Amino acid sequence: MTADKKKKNKFIQRLRNKYRLVVIDDDTMEEKFSFRLSRMNVFVAIGLLSIFLIVITTFIIAFTPLREYIPGYGSYESDRTLRELIIRTDSIEESMTDKELYLYNIKNIIEGKDMVDSLPVKPESASAKYDNIVFTKSKEDSLLRLEMEKQDQYGLAVTGETEAVTSTSISNVFFFTPLKGLITGNYDPSGDHYGIDIVAEKNAAIKATLDGTVIFSGWTLKTGNTIAIQHTDNLISVYKHNSALLKKEGEFVKAGEVIAIIGESGELTTGPHLHFELWYDGNAVNPKDYMVFQ
Repeated sequence: MTADKKKKNKFIQRLRNKYRLVVIDDDTMEEKFSFRLSRMNVFVAIGLLSIFLIVITTFIIAFTPLREYIPGYGSYESDRTLRELIIRTDSIEESMTDKELYLYNIKNIIEGKDMVDSLPVKPESASAKYDNIVFTKSKEDSLLRLEMEKQDQYGLAVTGETEAVTSTSISNVFFFTPLKGLITGNYDPSGDHYGIDIVAEKNAAIKATLDGTVIFSGWTLKTGNTIAIQHTDNLISVYKHNSALLKKEGEFVKAGEVIAIIGESGELTTGPHLHFELWYDGNAVNPKDYMVFQ
């Protein structure tokens, strides 16, 4: 018999060796009770007890309210409430669809068309379109906006040395042209015209010339829907007379991102166009010196 077999038999024999566990009264030394045990019996008992505890714990988690206190398990009431909400949502959606179909068929009857059993599927547009944007204004709206308008919105100044100061300071900045079109009004600070006027197609999109944060997006009596963007290096770009503004104050925009739609809002306008201004260190500069618009 090899040494390994002898060790194995010796180990098995130790597991089977009988031991006696005796409980004795410490005062009288009287034997209360005793157990005959072996190491094998102890291992089996501990294993069975562990299995029993695992089964009981699993049962408690799966079938009793105590599982609600374990992270990741929801309560029965929550599950039931969620199911009820889902059912109600489906019912509301179905009801709304039926009402839309009812109104759609009424419209078909009025127009002399045939009734349908289901609503037509609307095609999803791949990109945003601005052809259907319609700008409306009224005398009452103009009066209300006049009361709320703040005077001296920008508080920027123009000096005669503007061109000389800025021509070299921002000559290396790459500007994105906000709108391609025909220039009908040139930069003329002596005539209080601190930007250029660009005429383009109806509902043309106007884009940000540089990355920046919108510092104003609202309506004024003279310039209509106006949006201004603060850029780095003390640069500010202003876009006036828009028909619609697509960004709000505080939003960050990227160069080339659509921010407005061309229009003719405000009193100081003779037709659809964009009045574009560029300011550097509080001084107006000629945008034509830094970008091409045609």
